[in-house]
Amino acid sequence: MARVLIVGAGLTGSLCAALLRRETTCPLHLAVWDKAGDSGGRMTTTSSPHDPQSTVDLGAQYITRTPRSAQIHQSFYDELLAHGILKPLTSPIEGMVVKEGDSNFVAPQGVSSIIKHYLKESGADICFRQCVTHINLRNDKWEVFKETGFPEQFDIVVLTMPVPQILQLQGDIANLISECQRQQLESVSYSSRYALGLFYEVGTKIDVPWAGQYITSNPCIRFISIDNKKRNIASSETGPSLVIHTTVPFGVTHLEHSSEEVQPLIFQELERILPGLPQPVATKLQKWRYSQVSNAAANYPGQMTLHVKPFLVCGGDGFTQSNFDGCITSALCVLEALKNHI
Repeated sequence: MARVLIVGAGLTGSLCAALLRRETTCPLHLAVWDKAGDSGGRMTTTSSPHDPQSTVDLGAQYITRTPRSAQIHQSFYDELLAHGILKPLTSPIEGMVVKEGDSNFVAPQGVSSIIKHYLKESGADICFRQCVTHINLRNDKWEVFKETGFPEQFDIVVLTMPVPQILQLQGDIANLISECQRQQLESVSYSSRYALGLFYEVGTKIDVPWAGQYITSNPCIRFISIDNKKRNIASSETGPSLVIHTTVPFGVTHLEHSSEEVQPLIFQELERILPGLPQPVATKLQKWRYSQVSNAAANYPGQMTLHVKPFLVCGGDGFTQSNFDGCITSALCVLEALKNHI
């Protein structure tokens, strides 16, 4: 039985796991490792410490299906809509640019429910707080080291974390990347931003006519969403939740600053946009060092194969684009590359 490790429990990693289980006939042992404490990657949903039913999407807010993606990836949308994991976005988002033929969807249970669906379908062994540090070649297998615990051996390794984290890996992998591949990997760049989730008491009223709003005139804040309203979920038993995404320039400027420094600055600007907001009962600040890909690996669309026997491949939005369809494209490309090796 081939042992396959997928590093990264975000959208590309979870899709790779589900597609491998779905498309391969031979028995596989699938493992998914992520250095975070939960699945989702940049499609993460976090709960209030006071009420697990009160959640905010700290990463992706909604999913846009273009006419092109409706042509090539419709089966993925159909599956998620049939399971109720996605539903049409009907709540008003002020300042959203809607192009002709586009459709927008939200995840009623939070955007991380998409990742949880694919991971469940994959039947993979999922391990969190597993930070991979070294990958070595050992007897035609990959010996994968992590910060804690013993190294493990795999026949196939799929890396789906942000490209700079791939370049930080030590061991034999560092020598297996060709000069041409290294140049391509080093050319991949990301924007950076912060997301701040705010959780309110039951019964709190946030009296605005929109569920989300793009802000164009503020140096700090780019987007605000009232998450329960965005998802069209009303509950008399759960307090509202709000998420603020900062601008990229603000994210870059304050990237190495502490949460204690950054959070008051966001609150200060929020007060200007929405004066008189009540005090939240809990907050969650998320730093997205690798938010969205601004420059993908040009010569390796979808995936980059670093080694063939044993197989080692990279995937993720660093090889496509930072949206739902980009991750589907990458997962399909990884699957195609793997087919001859399983």
